[in-house]
Amino acid sequence: MGGEELIQLLTPEGERCQHDDYESTLTRDEILGFYRDMVIVRRLCNEATSLQRQGQLALWAPLQGQEAAQIGAGRALAPQDFAFPSYREHGVAWTRGVPPADMARIFRATVTGGWDPRRYRYSLPTVVLGDQTLHAVGYAMGIQRDGADEAVMVFFGDGASSQGDVMESFVWAASFQAPVVFVLQNNQWAISEPTSLQTRIPLYHRADGFGFPGVRVDGNDVLAMYEVTRRALDRARAGEGPTLIEAFTYRMGAHTTSDDPTRYRVEADVEVWRHRDPVERVKALLARSHRVRTARFAEIAEEADALALALREDVLAMDAPPATEMFDDVYAEPHPWVEEGRRTLSAFLTEVAP
Repeated sequence: MGGEELIQLLTPEGERCQHDDYESTLTRDEILGFYRDMVIVRRLCNEATSLQRQGQLALWAPLQGQEAAQIGAGRALAPQDFAFPSYREHGVAWTRGVPPADMARIFRATVTGGWDPRRYRYSLPTVVLGDQTLHAVGYAMGIQRDGADEAVMVFFGDGASSQGDVMESFVWAASFQAPVVFVLQNNQWAISEPTSLQTRIPLYHRADGFGFPGVRVDGNDVLAMYEVTRRALDRARAGEGPTLIEAFTYRMGAHTTSDDPTRYRVEADVEVWRHRDPVERVKALLARSHRVRTARFAEIAEEADALALALREDVLAMDAPPATEMFDDVYAEPHPWVEEGRRTLSAFLTEVAP
């Protein structure tokens, strides 16, 4: 899986393994905390998927199978660091303290934003593929010039890695030694196209062409994701420039709730990856090596169910905002064209009102 270059500290069976350059520094309680994170974000994601199927969300991008990649990377961030997601990083949002209801609010189409990025040090989701990598590098160059003790992390997928924006962000990051960590979640499918159609080499090797390090990590191994990402962030803060981390994982569900993955991939492949489940391998480690009891796992599952119920209640209570609110945050200051649009829409709504 992923070749000899894959960095792995925990096997799919939940057994520790050695790597020449990395070792896990995590304690029992920290690993248990990561397990709790993954169980909760999976449960919240499944609830959001159900809400979309029931017509309560306009869309949802499931993360099942990618929990370790997101929790490991998200928990490696220091409080002062800043992260830029795409649209599937619900797990990273959880680690930054973003309320689950705010994660769903955007997909409910009741807001144009969702939360204050400065409060959580976590940007709003980006749907335009690869666009966030340029935002991240620009922000990283800014804090570099401010002399801030911070690092930036940006998430994108294997499909987005073929976008010109990503290549441009690599150029700028490398040229200016920007303190940014690129986390490429290679879930093997760019919607319906396999990674093999996009590249003839492992994606992390692309960093070589731009002059900065690239590594491939078992994206279903939360221990490895944490350690590799933590070191890359330390390197960025120390002024040593960017790193590309390819999290080699698998998207177990659909690309979004508007997608049918059975039309382009075979169930046998999904079954292989089901045995590499990131949640179950940590559970096996905790039960076997740390003697965590069944009751504790049950408590975490109950907590996840309660949070999912709260999410459902929050979503159902969300009211649609006035249509003219879309003009409020276009610019920081009033603009005559924006105000003209507001007046035109208001007049139209008055005309068609019953």
